[in-house]
Amino acid sequence: MFPPYNMYPLRLDIKRKLTARSDRVKSVDLHPTEPWMVASLYSGTVVVWNHETQMMVKTFELCDLPVRVAKFVARKHWVIAGADDMQIRVFNYNTLERVHMFEAHSDYIRCIVVHPTQPYILTSSDDMLIKLWDWDRKWSCGQVFEGHTHYVMQIVINPKDNNQFASASLDRTVKVWQLGSKTPNFTLEGHEKGVNCIDYYSGGDKPYLISGADDRLVKIWDYQNKTCVQTLEGHAQNVTCVCFHPELPIILTGSEDGTVRVWHSNTYRLENTLNYSMERVWCICGQPGSNSVALGYDEGSIIIKLGREEPAMSMDSSGKIIWAHHSEVQQANLKSMGETMGEIRDGERLSLGVKDMGSCEIFPQTIQHSPNGRFVVVCGDGEYIIYTAMALRNKSFGSAQEFVWAHDSSQYAIREGSSMVRIFKNFKEKKAFKPDFGTEGIFGGFLLGVRSNSGLAFYDWESGELIRRIEIQPKHIFWSDSGELVCIGTDESFFVLRYLPEKVAAAQESKEEITEDGIEGAFEVLGEVPEIVKTGVWVGDCFIYTSSLNRLNYYVGGEIITIAHLDRTMYLLGYIPKDDRLYLGDKELNVISYSLLLSVLEYQTAVMRRDFSTADKVLPTIPKEQRARVAHFLEKQGFRQQALAVTTDPEHKFELALQLGELKIAYQLASEAESEQKWKQLAELATTKCQFSLAQECLHQAQDYGGLLLLATASGNVNMVGKLADGAEKDGKTNVAFLTYFLQGRLDKCLDLLIETDRLPEAAFLARTYLPSHVSRVVKLWKESLSKVNQKAADALADPSQYSNLFPGLQQALLAEEYLKETHVRVRPAAEYPLIMPNEDRDVLKESAAFVPKGEITKPEVRNLHLYII
Repeated sequence: MFPPYNMYPLRLDIKRKLTARSDRVKSVDLHPTEPWMVASLYSGTVVVWNHETQMMVKTFELCDLPVRVAKFVARKHWVIAGADDMQIRVFNYNTLERVHMFEAHSDYIRCIVVHPTQPYILTSSDDMLIKLWDWDRKWSCGQVFEGHTHYVMQIVINPKDNNQFASASLDRTVKVWQLGSKTPNFTLEGHEKGVNCIDYYSGGDKPYLISGADDRLVKIWDYQNKTCVQTLEGHAQNVTCVCFHPELPIILTGSEDGTVRVWHSNTYRLENTLNYSMERVWCICGQPGSNSVALGYDEGSIIIKLGREEPAMSMDSSGKIIWAHHSEVQQANLKSMGETMGEIRDGERLSLGVKDMGSCEIFPQTIQHSPNGRFVVVCGDGEYIIYTAMALRNKSFGSAQEFVWAHDSSQYAIREGSSMVRIFKNFKEKKAFKPDFGTEGIFGGFLLGVRSNSGLAFYDWESGELIRRIEIQPKHIFWSDSGELVCIGTDESFFVLRYLPEKVAAAQESKEEITEDGIEGAFEVLGEVPEIVKTGVWVGDCFIYTSSLNRLNYYVGGEIITIAHLDRTMYLLGYIPKDDRLYLGDKELNVISYSLLLSVLEYQTAVMRRDFSTADKVLPTIPKEQRARVAHFLEKQGFRQQALAVTTDPEHKFELALQLGELKIAYQLASEAESEQKWKQLAELATTKCQFSLAQECLHQAQDYGGLLLLATASGNVNMVGKLADGAEKDGKTNVAFLTYFLQGRLDKCLDLLIETDRLPEAAFLARTYLPSHVSRVVKLWKESLSKVNQKAADALADPSQYSNLFPGLQQALLAEEYLKETHVRVRPAAEYPLIMPNEDRDVLKESAAFVPKGEITKPEVRNLHLYII
């Protein structure tokens, strides 16, 4: 025995998505893919609103007379409008250009409908005619339908037979027509006053039409039997618009009394009356595939969203998916894909074979498998029915606001109203209780969660005892299979907690640490993430979820890893370990999947548990292309040594080797990469570890002569300075070469470098200071070079050999040069450093005054000339 249909109200949340104030709205239409609503206004304007941004995005000013209808033609990027000037206007809504305009009728145009597949529109008018227009034939009139004896207020095409349409007229009749036929198929009579509006039922099971009239009545017709099956009474003024919702089991009716009434399309019970205080209602438009409905009023337009966007859809652990399409329950099995499963690409819609399982006695708003997959519960209309998952045989039913499964499938709980919770075991009621703070929601899993105004309370399934009360307002609760971890999602973030049953057992036994809020040590908070979870599932210690930003992520050990960025709202169905794939569904009941290796998740779970022996066993099963991801995870957890062993990314490996001071590994990687940057980084590390020979090699490989110079001088390595000088000169690093030669006292090499690099003025001054015997040679070269630019300047240069009078003390300088050449000692041991006079304290001219060069017995006059010799 099933519960009677009309016991409980249809639980539909109704939210306003858009309120657009304007002049009187005579028609509204929703775009099938863009977030747009087009409204035609009594003032002569057509406007397009974006209901996501709440902004008016396009405006078409047609005429000074009312525009009674405007429709989107998405496949042509058009808006087609009909006005009281009898003209049809076609606009491109992207460019705002008028594509076409023609006179369609001899009186006001009331309605336009667009054929779903053919290049046709149908128009109706106060001239009592219906006309068909073909835009592929330059908007020629293909047919005229005559038969009504008063204004034709509305026409609608049959969604099950696109060659058939119906019309409503103020002659009090509804007529059904066939394209190509001059006369109507039949006429439906029953309204006592003019009929304003009609709509077809789009569901598969009923051949129904609905009509609304000035007699304030709404009638439902069976157009096969040509009979009225129901009359809906309640509106206080003329009924102006009617609509079978394309997705939900409801009828919407609008009236000049200012209300929109919501009726159950199966029971015809009045479910709700909406009054937004915008005066008379003129039009209603639903949209296939959406729960949104647009409403037009005297003072503007409104878009409302009815019910849940989330599909009634569930998957068990073996890959069987059950969903509800309207009231029909269908099943698809992932196993039916067979060998093609291996060819699936991430994010692609799966081609599944669908099996009809029958019609549900209630309208399913949620479907949920039991944890073991043997049963499935359908909830809706304030009722629940538990079926066997294989054959959809009724196992149990009842009334409830909410239903949740326990983790073991033998138990479940229901919420009755806002105060009573009942727990069932093996389909028999075991316990009923009223939580102290009331109950606004319940959650299943290892513990029974009850949400109230004051927070969240967890209860034990078996005893019904309070385990812990937490001050949090959850939207979702997800338990791991082990019952050790739980995710609590709120409106702003989600928390991951560890449940500690041993502490709970100890507290219950000792009766200590139990307060009015339960057992304090029952949970340990592991982390909070500032993201909103839409749907989630645990795999091991990894929490996989879809976020409010349409990202598919998983959380493990405090880290968030993004699997994919979704292009629309998707809902997690589950994870199949043997497929290494994650499955998601959307509101259109499409199923897609993403690859997610179980071995990676198992490895990360083992790491989080510090179980490295298990992790080491799992590691060989992880493909090499995934090792880098695992290594980054290890590094973030602080396990750098393990990350170094696991990673296959040379860049990451080198970074880890540097962080760990593994010089050999870093040296090998730098050798393979032949990267100047890597050699420099390794040289820096080697220097900090006093590995100077390695640092020298690295700097040499990096051709970092500045670094080599610093290292050579800091370490006092004479041989290194010598090699550096030769290498720097060879590689054209003349600044470093000059410095190293100068440090060694090899002034002739310094002079040669300046000459070779065409730094002749500097060469002349260097010679004048340190190598006076070379001054004439350098001045000659300088004069030759300068004469190419400025002969006068070149002539002004004086050569000491020709103008000795201009260079006093030159002879003494030459003598000092000889003295230093013969007495200079290139290398001294460090032990002699204290015995050597610093250069700045020496007076070389005095020292050389008594010096007699080989082959000479003269004593030149000594004058003070300061030379700086290193």
